[in-house]
Amino acid sequence: MKTTKSLVVVVLSALILFSGCGASNTVKGTAVGTGAGAATGAGIGAIIGGGKGAAWGAGIGAVVGGAAGAIIGNKMDKQKKELEAIENAKVEAIHDGEALLVTFESGILFATNSYALNSASQWSLTQFANSLIANPDTEVNIIGHTDNTGNDAINNPLSENRANSVKSFLMSKNVPASRMTSAGLGSTQPVASNTTAEGRTQNRRVEVFIIPSAKMIQDAQQGR
Repeated sequence: MKTTKSLVVVVLSALILFSGCGASNTVKGTAVGTGAGAATGAGIGAIIGGGKGAAWGAGIGAVVGGAAGAIIGNKMDKQKKELEAIENAKVEAIHDGEALLVTFESGILFATNSYALNSASQWSLTQFANSLIANPDTEVNIIGHTDNTGNDAINNPLSENRANSVKSFLMSKNVPASRMTSAGLGSTQPVASNTTAEGRTQNRRVEVFIIPSAKMIQDAQQGR
């Protein structure tokens, strides 16, 4: 597992150098050439550290780039604008604009030490499901995280159960299970310091990676 992580970290570290803020996904997709990277096959379930401290799915693979990357970036731009209208959802373009990261703080979704969804969160997740259904040519990787309070015996299953709860809810809203994977990383991928209450709040989160499916990539390579 460490060997796989190390390999993908090297490739994605190179790709991250091309990332930037302010440019549209279309621009960023075009700017990175088709030879920018080539590391796929580790599987979307293999999670590594990268960019902004967030979890990355190795299955995101290399940047497509070129004209195909521009087409994918344009589609992701469109969905990003839709998702930004959802209350309590933080939406970021990642992977040179060819993927999206949607973050929900766990406090918005769950009660303390619980993986049952709050009733108040279900409206946001219903809107999220509607966007996924309207954009069917993507795959979804749901990752649960905790702060470092407690131990791994508590945090690891809690993070996994929270990711599974989000996946199950999306399935109940007709998002196909075949499009989704879920995993829990416990406290291993903090995005802020666990020494403050504010930092621990940021670390208790569910991240959803939206990545192009094989069909979307194939269509883009054919100019569609």
